[in-house]
Amino acid sequence: MKVKDAMSRSVRSVAPDAKIAEVASLMCLYRFHGLPVVDEGNRLIGVIAEKDVLHCLFPKLEDLMSEGMHHVDLDREMARYSDILDLPAEELMTRNPISVGPEMHLLRAATEMVRHNFRRIPVTEDGRLVGMLSLGDVHKAIFHANVRGTLKAA
Repeated sequence: MKVKDAMSRSVRSVAPDAKIAEVASLMCLYRFHGLPVVDEGNRLIGVIAEKDVLHCLFPKLEDLMSEGMHHVDLDREMARYSDILDLPAEELMTRNPISVGPEMHLLRAATEMVRHNFRRIPVTEDGRLVGMLSLGDVHKAIFHANVRGTLKAA
């Protein structure tokens, strides 16, 4: 079974110049934990995840070392969220993301996901985004194939 047999083809993505306000709205409204970032040619150039957005709010190591954790005003840190809403996605995204191909064996792709601690991974063909694969997609495909009896050992 191949990635293309289990992946989602309908993928929401954002442009590198999309404002974080738009990205965060999509994440919160549709419960996306991350979104692929693609250029005009639909080439995958990055991924922006909730952790990338929230990372900006964490106290800086220098502040923690000089002031200690007990002196950091965490409510003030959370209020800084509005400061990042006008930033473009490309400023916070993870560049050169790991992806898998549609012809890759499904368990090989799942192994990559587990190895990198991903719950979902972009699927690309010739650098262009063609889908997304989640661990749930993998599990569902294997479950259905087993129930139907369509899996056969080589």
